[in-house]
Amino acid sequence: MTIRFGEEEDSRELLKIYGQYIDTSVTFEYCLPSEEEFGERIRKIRDEGYPYLVCEENGRITGYAYAHRPFERAAYQWDAELSIYLDQSRTGEGLGRTLYELLLELLKRQGVRTVYGCVVSPNPKSERLHERMGFQRMGVFRNTGYKNGSWLDVVWFEKKIGSFSGEPEPVKPVWELGDRELERILRSAGRRL
Repeated sequence: MTIRFGEEEDSRELLKIYGQYIDTSVTFEYCLPSEEEFGERIRKIRDEGYPYLVCEENGRITGYAYAHRPFERAAYQWDAELSIYLDQSRTGEGLGRTLYELLLELLKRQGVRTVYGCVVSPNPKSERLHERMGFQRMGVFRNTGYKNGSWLDVVWFEKKIGSFSGEPEPVKPVWELGDRELERILRSAGRRL
């Protein structure tokens, strides 16, 4: 198993995973994006300095997770929202936890202080993952999305990962952590599974 940073060229493989969820309520998207559009999403997250991780096993991508800025204003720059999608044949094996642990470690080193998870409910696997990772439920947006003939709730989770004392430095782009440090963090994934 290898965990590495995602590239725009991964969009075809990532869409195979995301496509497993498009007809479910896990995502509020109605239509599967094109490869080009999905590649642009990867590029945008990378250009904004956030980690976009993919897990590869025997040459096949089996999951991905990424962070992005959840709110627009400058004062929110120390926050990040996390997203994760696993091949449905690979859920419940610890891969989601490993990807989240790596994201949290990278984001903490970047200077992010609070991370959020936004989960359509019910989604017991994702809700359990957040709870086991130490996220706290912040609140529920009731009947906030309509998909597959139902009004659905969204649960927001929150986890503090940094200190709130003193004047914060701006959040560093992930690549400023240095190649050696990034490689060390990503290689630690093998010991976690």
